[in-house]
Amino acid sequence: MAVERKLIEENKRRLLMTEFLAREAARAGFGGCEIQRTPLGLRIRLVAERPGFVIGRRGSTIQRITKELSDKFDLDNPQIEVEEADDPNLNPQIMAQKMAEALERGWHFRRAGHSTVRRIMGSGAKGVQITLTGKLTGSRGRMEKFTSGHIKHCGQPAEEFMDRGYAMAKKKLGTIGVQVKIMSPDAKLPDEVNVLEPGQRPQEAIEISEEAIEDEKRAEEALEEIEEKSPIPAGEVPETEEEPAEAIEEPEDEPPAEETGLSQYALTDIPGVGPSKADALDEAGYTVSSIFEASAEDLAEVPGIGPKLSEKIKNAVNDLEEGEE
Repeated sequence: MAVERKLIEENKRRLLMTEFLAREAARAGFGGCEIQRTPLGLRIRLVAERPGFVIGRRGSTIQRITKELSDKFDLDNPQIEVEEADDPNLNPQIMAQKMAEALERGWHFRRAGHSTVRRIMGSGAKGVQITLTGKLTGSRGRMEKFTSGHIKHCGQPAEEFMDRGYAMAKKKLGTIGVQVKIMSPDAKLPDEVNVLEPGQRPQEAIEISEEAIEDEKRAEEALEEIEEKSPIPAGEVPETEEEPAEAIEEPEDEPPAEETGLSQYALTDIPGVGPSKADALDEAGYTVSSIFEASAEDLAEVPGIGPKLSEKIKNAVNDLEEGEE
């Protein structure tokens, strides 16, 4: 069999299986199913408003459905998992079936449409669209739409954020198709942009910073535990280890070599250099000693220091050096 025919047959069988499960789980509020082929067999995840009706007493109903499914469609080891719908009002298949049942009971289509829209939007949906097609009021078929909120009709957002459900209402004049499209409350559209206030950080950055703080606290606690469990007590430190400390402390009586010469001057001691210019030179990593070794062209590259001021600073530092000599 060609690959194309094989794919068509497989999709046809999946559609028939979905219709079979929808009929069997109609009393339980069928909310859709997901069919997945695994190495151990066929895995079916069925969503229902009332899972107890699908499972039955001591699992009798689910066992019967599994056996009929295996015999009718020639399946090897099918496994059916029944899940309860998180919010039936946001499940398009459940809402489409409920609206079809309301139309069969004699509700006017406008009353049923507006009531279903208010119910779905009241549960937090971002948008909903209900489409009715068929003989609504007379012998001629027509189409009516009930829309509220934000709806996507095409493109990736429509495929990703719009959930669809379909049901049929059987009336004396003929069948009425009910199609329900719902945009879930947690759908984030590409054109949604969060504008932050000055100094405000996004929630993701706040969560990351909180995790970093917690990691730092855990690291500090681990270091404290290691120090407490140190194998060498403080009183048993050999005396030879104290000698290097004394040798290091001896030179403190003499002034270090860095404090002599130009190093004893601050940047503000240079004639013509105020606090702002001193801050700019300090940010660039310059000291009085390094200015003496640098050229005027290097000083001119510091923000706020022009060629003229750099020459003036260079001459002033040279004068300080000659005065030290």
